[in-house]
Formats: sequence, structure tokens, C-alpha cells
Amino acid sequence: MHTHDVQVDGDLVRKRFIDGKPGGAEREWRALQLLAEHAPGLAPSPVEYGTDLVVMSRIEGTPLLLLSAVPEKELVEAVDRLHSAVPRQVLDRVPERLWPVERLRDQLLVWAGRWQPKNELADQAVREGARWLSGWEPGERGVRPVFGASDGNTANFLWDGARVRIVDFEESGRSDRATEVAEMAEHVSCWVRGEREVSFELDSAEELRLLECRRLFALLWVFLLKDEGPRNPPGTFMRAVGRALDRLGY
Repeated sequence: MHTHDVQVDGDLVRKRFIDGKPGGAEREWRALQLLAEHAPGLAPSPVEYGTDLVVMSRIEGTPLLLLSAVPEKELVEAVDRLHSAVPRQVLDRVPERLWPVERLRDQLLVWAGRWQPKNELADQAVREGARWLSGWEPGERGVRPVFGASDGNTANFLWDGARVRIVDFEESGRSDRATEVAEMAEHVSCWVRGEREVSFELDSAEELRLLECRRLFALLWVFLLKDEGPRNPPGTFMRAVGRALDRLGY
């Protein structure tokens, strides 16, 4: 879904939100302000805010999506800095990310209930996924509160030859480390042109939550890709199906 228009005007970027994600401009502006204060240089600088408009500085760099090799060390450093930037007493007052895992689980169950048969493997992924989702309670185990961009698209991570910086915060908010890492690991941009696994430091409880959240996001992409379009190579949907079945243990 097209949710915003972006215009580049010299050293400024004007991002106007048009549909699809209520509160997107507010979340984007809040993120830019927080990061300008607590992690300067990691993201664009906030310049101007309106009801549906965010104006920010322009930052240079090549999206990681377009690179043949990901600068893993610098990517991990950027994500670690993002997650640890906002002090806990400030983070506690930040609204949750747009799609917390409980809400996403409930949405996937709704979509599973409306699923129209496609093929044996896809139907199995949805059926077994719904079975798992129905019994899954994320709980608080393995939750390390962080500020998250809540969008794992590698097009939003820019490499300037020395460091990785981050753009696009319309879904951002208070999240947890395992959820954010899982969303990045399962995002279609991380595997559609070849696997791009990046390792982040997690404790044992977070590792367990990571596995569960990777199942969740792998299933999400089955639904998002069910009507394949021209944005991704042919066969992307069935690759998503295979990943979901693998995460579910099939």
C-alpha cells in the first residue's frame, strides 16, 4: 500500500503521508526528535512537522538492498545504537510500535480464517501457522525494551562507505530487541535476492523469543505475498511459504 509521497528538495526531504498508516507522521517526527537528541547522526535531522508532513534533512547512502555484500559490522552497530539510544525513563513514555506482536498475531488469525485455497504447501503453511498462533502467548519472557524502527526493510538502511544510517520511522515506537531482530531477519528484502543473515547479540531468553517472532513474521509474509506482483521475482511467494513451513518445523 502506498502510504506517503517523498520529495527531495536540495538538502531536505519532504515526506507527506497520504493514507494507510494513521499517525505515521507523528511517529516519524517523534523518532527523528528522539534520535537527534540521543543518537545524533544515526537518522535524518527533524526540520518541520505538520499534520501529515515531516520535513527532514537528506542523508546520503546506498540502500543495503542494492548492495551485493552487506557491511554486517556497521549494520549491527547502527541497529545496536538505535535500540540503546533512548533512555529507559524516556522510552517508557513512548507509544508502542504500530504493530505489537500480540496485535499482529490476532490479525494473522483473522487472515487465516479468510484464506482461500491456493496450493497444498501454501494451505499447509496457513493451516499449521494458525494452529500455532492460536496457542501462542508472547508474554514478557525475553523482552528487552528498546526503541525500534519496526520496519526491517533493508532499503531503509543506507551505507555511505563508512557507516550505516537509518531512515523511515513511520511504524516506530517502543518495542523489544528480539521482535525487532526477528522482523529484520524475516523481511522479504533480506532473502528475496539471496539470504542475508546478520547476527545480533541476544541472551538465551531473547533467543527463544526470537525464534517465536521469526515464525510470526515468516507467516506474515505468506499473507503479504499471496498475490504476487511485479515488485519481487517470480516464485517469491512460494519461497515465503517454504520459509514459514521451515520456521514451523515442517
